[in-house]
Amino acid sequence: MAVGGVILDESALLEKSSGLLPAAHPVLRKLRHSNIPTGISYGPGLEPHKVRLLKEIAMQYSIHCFILDASFIDDAINEVILAWCDIGGSILYLASDNKKDIFPKLSKRGWLVAVMNVEGSSACESSSMVYINKLQELPLTICHLNKKATGNSVVTVGYIMKPSREEDFAKRGAFPMCPTQNGLIFMPLTFELPLSPQLQEVDVLLHKATDEIMSIDLNSSLHSSNKITYSRGMQELQRYMEHHQDLCVIDPLNSIYPVLDRLKIQQILLALEDLKTGSCCAIRGPHYLKVDDFNQTGLTQMLSEAKLALPSIVKPQVACGVADAHSMAIVFRVEDFKDLTVPLPAIIQEYVDHSSTLYKFYVLGEKVYHAVKNSTPNADTLMKISGSNEPKPLLFDSLKSLPTSKQNPNSVDDNSSKSTEHCLDLDLVTTAANFLMRKLELTIFGFDVVIQEGTGDHVIVDVNYLPSFKEVPNEVAIPAFWDAVKKKFEVKGRNK
Repeated sequence: MAVGGVILDESALLEKSSGLLPAAHPVLRKLRHSNIPTGISYGPGLEPHKVRLLKEIAMQYSIHCFILDASFIDDAINEVILAWCDIGGSILYLASDNKKDIFPKLSKRGWLVAVMNVEGSSACESSSMVYINKLQELPLTICHLNKKATGNSVVTVGYIMKPSREEDFAKRGAFPMCPTQNGLIFMPLTFELPLSPQLQEVDVLLHKATDEIMSIDLNSSLHSSNKITYSRGMQELQRYMEHHQDLCVIDPLNSIYPVLDRLKIQQILLALEDLKTGSCCAIRGPHYLKVDDFNQTGLTQMLSEAKLALPSIVKPQVACGVADAHSMAIVFRVEDFKDLTVPLPAIIQEYVDHSSTLYKFYVLGEKVYHAVKNSTPNADTLMKISGSNEPKPLLFDSLKSLPTSKQNPNSVDDNSSKSTEHCLDLDLVTTAANFLMRKLELTIFGFDVVIQEGTGDHVIVDVNYLPSFKEVPNEVAIPAFWDAVKKKFEVKGRNK
């Protein structure tokens, strides 16, 4: 049977020194949002300070805490059943071998027993027993058992990303370890265990490789993976992908390289001018200029030739994956470029007056969604924020905060209270979304659109890979996310 509930005994969670095993928190975080009821158990003779710790952990992760007494096992099992009701599967009980006296009693009542700290076991199993070496193997084991129980029609999606991003997705229900409505199981991968055995269980690999970038060399084209230095774990994953071309990957590294380079994205957006649409508005990228040195001669002439007026926004050419990729500035005077601290090479980009309104678009396979967000004000308000007759550059980190009129409570955006002259043309942007999907060959990506005052031009000012799409309601976004993953797998299978 499939795993319908998981109980971790204190012997699998606590160190001999009474503290929690280092792997306990990451595993409990994964189980908390796995869509599988989870609990912690301990015996009646456990020291009070350990009991307090376990109850604190249970409260932290909103999971149950049970007393499993081998002498009164039926009472203990009834307590679990009462707490969880109909879980639709077997309960997996994880403990170390020193709890073996209780194993036969649990197995006899239909529980599946997992024994931890068995050297060389690597998740081997018998009819009612599973043996693992490390606590980190538990999520993999659950996914393996659930796929085995439900058959080959279920698709296992192995995913890897930084913990904070994983938490954001998982708490919305995106990564269940039991089958979704369209037959997906999400298995968390970890660099703390050998990757190859984990990936052998996987049908689809979902990754956020940009979380694992150590450095980027912009002296050469970003089309080559040799220009990006990944973490050791990601390098191992990269080698595996290179040697297993049949594996369905969302998305191949070659497809995400353009999104790392703001210059490349600007060049791709130029092709939007060739789109044939019935709209009276244009959709385009912003005017731009790449600079390697803010002190280079003829900068004023170069800005003019690039159709750039001031203020302009200055962004590092590297779009993500490194610490200062989001260090930006809005510059009002040409002479202020020379002391600018934005990392080079940089992209000087047209600043579009857009009434403080930003449209965030998310492409999930064949579905396109959008949300409306507040944004930076128009240029005249930005100059007031700068606070002098000779406005200084506004420096900011786009991940943390944007320059807004709230920075100066006395300043007012003259256009903020007016209705936008031009409405969002959804058909126009959807056409552009489909163009970008074909051009970039990405399954899940996002882009930001602003509508220029006066012209009504729809300007795409940013493109990113595997965004959180958190502005889209969960009941809409998560099924669309699952459908996009499943569709990619099916298309990959047909093309083999």
